[in-house]
Amino acid sequence: MRRVLTLSTLAILLASTLGAAPGQITSDSTAKVTPVSSQKVQENLPRPYQEGRASWYGEFFQGKPTASGEAYDMYEYTAAHPTLPLGTWVRVTNLRNQRSVIVRINDRGPIVPGRIIDLSYNAAKSLDMSQRGVAKVRIDLVKDTESAPVVAEQRPPQLGIGSR
Repeated sequence: MRRVLTLSTLAILLASTLGAAPGQITSDSTAKVTPVSSQKVQENLPRPYQEGRASWYGEFFQGKPTASGEAYDMYEYTAAHPTLPLGTWVRVTNLRNQRSVIVRINDRGPIVPGRIIDLSYNAAKSLDMSQRGVAKVRIDLVKDTESAPVVAEQRPPQLGIGSR
């Protein structure tokens, strides 16, 4: 029960905090969100996401403390976000090539205005954005981290809203 409450809280927090960060905020569908009954998350509710520019940070920060207190490791799948709770797992998709990776938010940032997330070097490399440095991405909240792979994957282009 506590896990369901935590996921519900994260979904609500994500929806409310994304407005504070630069970038386009929208949802998977235009359906209205109705109150959740009996504290269960309904699978057909629209999921909030954020689109905007991502960058990455690497060797200069290696070993330095992050906002979560852990040492930054550029080879882990982590990221910095200005408002999401530390420890939140998100899927980041490079909108140019549809590659995606799951990262854990463990730091605050980005520092550069107009960017919505800073990725670790390994996450950026998996998204094929380490050479460019900046890419347009989509951030989605991950519901179940135990079954979610922490590797990049090639996904076919989206055919339309709700065609996952």
